[in-house]
Amino acid sequence: MRFKTGAYGWLLIGLALAGCKAVEQDPAGEAAAPSRETVRVAEVRSGGEVSEPLRFAGIVRASQRATLTFQVSGTLRERPVELGQQVERGELLARVYSPALEPARDSAAARLRELETQLEQAEREWLRSQRLYERGVVSEQALEQLAAKRDGLKASVGTARASLAEASRLLEESRLLAPFAGRVEALLVEQDEFVGSGQPVMRLSSPLGREVEVRVPAYLLSHIERGEELPVWSVQNRDQPPVVGTVTEIAQPGAVRGELHPVQVQLPGNTLAAGQPVEVGIAPTLPAHTTVPLLAVMRSAGGAGVYRVRDGRAEQVAIEVKRILGEQVVVVSEHLQPGDKVIYAGLTRVIDGDAVEVLP
Repeated sequence: MRFKTGAYGWLLIGLALAGCKAVEQDPAGEAAAPSRETVRVAEVRSGGEVSEPLRFAGIVRASQRATLTFQVSGTLRERPVELGQQVERGELLARVYSPALEPARDSAAARLRELETQLEQAEREWLRSQRLYERGVVSEQALEQLAAKRDGLKASVGTARASLAEASRLLEESRLLAPFAGRVEALLVEQDEFVGSGQPVMRLSSPLGREVEVRVPAYLLSHIERGEELPVWSVQNRDQPPVVGTVTEIAQPGAVRGELHPVQVQLPGNTLAAGQPVEVGIAPTLPAHTTVPLLAVMRSAGGAGVYRVRDGRAEQVAIEVKRILGEQVVVVSEHLQPGDKVIYAGLTRVIDGDAVEVLP
């Protein structure tokens, strides 16, 4: 008798064969060892000082620089300088025209001359009346009236002189002069364009002195002080050794949480060009702490943790992250000790209790 084997029958046969092979044996007849995941590990460290400084980005700029503005409004009629031009202190950079400035100055000057003439006349009248009063021809009351008129004109002359000085100053403010010798960095207004009072017109920088400003977290402010020397790396030439800068200004911590605070570093001579991107290194000194590589830290619903390798197996250890210091993380853990090995490469293939093989 013949039997036909259908698809269902073949499925049962396949399952039976698979069951026979569930436990494979090596040629010696022993069960094969379970597979191990390959990982790389790093040592948990402990110390009181970070060897590698944290780097903060900044742009080199001139130590002496200015954004120049007019104190009066008007039309930019004259600008004899060009972008990048070197100028001397006191050199004319620009001039605006305002139709009211010169007439105001001339009117104030004319008013002053008029009052000075009246004052001279009042002085002569008082002197003449003084002599007549001594002869008994003019009364004391009339002499007092002339003195009052003379004193009032003196006050008016003083006011007129102040008005003339103010009008002359405003007219002088229509001329923009270089406050120091330097280079024109930017021209912000075109000729014949209207310029408002206080509107930036151009930027000027001195070729002497360089500095860089970086912004750092508040906790780092207590780790630096004025006069301290810090390494400064050029981003464009990373293979070159850093230059040494000096801290000149440190901002005070503010009340805004997470705010970054400026730190100004003076650079030696003209070692770095203005506009060049750099990195300033700050190495904070901390109390005794435990650090692990940043790549070793994992986060889950239960919080942060690392995988420690012990007896060839991965063991999950809970940690509390305190601070990130470059490529290291300051952590707190009751079960993690300096010298332990934690996995930093191969984390995605490992779960708690897995057998692992550590690559050199």
